Amino acid sequence: MSDTSPKANARYFELLRQAGPERRLAICLGLSRATRELAIAGIKQAHPDRTLADDELREKLAERLYGAEVARRVFAGRPG
Repeated sequence: MSDTSPKANARYFELLRQAGPERRLAICLGLSRATRELAIAGIKQAHPDRTLADDELREKLAERLYGAEVARRVFAGRPG
């Protein structure tokens, strides 16, 4: 399922092909940053009753992006 028309999608990939490697990397990093910002906003929205500490927010972000098993392994042994 896509909300982008085939014509717009084709144009987007045409522009990506024309961009140099530095520009493609910048686009990739921007998309990654936007994904993380949206995920963090969703996590905060899911917990409107309290302010999450930075470490708890990082753990919930890891769980959302990489799954519960990965988050448990990464944050194992940490308080909280």
